[in-house]
Amino acid sequence: MQRYLLFDLDGTLTDPGEGITNCVGYALRRFGVEPQSREELYPYIGPPLVPSFMQFHGLSEGQAKQALLYYRERFSTKGMFENKPYPGIEDFLHRLQEEGFRLMVATSKPEEFTVQILAHFGLDVYFDFVGGNTLQESRPTKADVIRYVMEHHPDITRQNALMIGDRHHDVDGAHACGLRAVGVLYGYGDRPELEQAGAEAMADDLTQLYAVIHSLFSN
Repeated sequence: MQRYLLFDLDGTLTDPGEGITNCVGYALRRFGVEPQSREELYPYIGPPLVPSFMQFHGLSEGQAKQALLYYRERFSTKGMFENKPYPGIEDFLHRLQEEGFRLMVATSKPEEFTVQILAHFGLDVYFDFVGGNTLQESRPTKADVIRYVMEHHPDITRQNALMIGDRHHDVDGAHACGLRAVGVLYGYGDRPELEQAGAEAMADDLTQLYAVIHSLFSN
């Protein structure tokens, strides 16, 4: 049986905390909003940005869409590289690839940026497919992205695939598409968030994640 692993990017493969918060802060300042700390902006890491600008800082829908353009203004030239792979992630991906897993990326970040980030850190060689949002926001939810991945791989099923991510959006998106989800606790979500979303399993680190993956495929 072919086995598929769909990975979120931010907070799962790489730690984008510096770049995303710098770019969110840049966008908010264009509206006269001065963040009090970097930690204040951590909730922006993972979920789609337009609803996040509306939810976390009260921007109108029109303002939030403009804020996204400001965000990308900085992100496309600098912010995407203010990022770092989690320690051990390359060896982890290589091991899974050697074992025959087909590795995919399913992220709310635009595909164009995702491909550049993966290539910059040399992680692109581990992935058979990269699925993300578009610059036109045509796949705005994680469920939209996962469906896009599944359209290109119609043999993906609940039995042969897992979605792996650090936020409830990853779990919600997987369940909306009929897939199982594993929550990682080294990213920007936490146990209560992932438990409430109904993640089938959770892992504190890559060692646990490796064990969880094999456990779920053996059941």
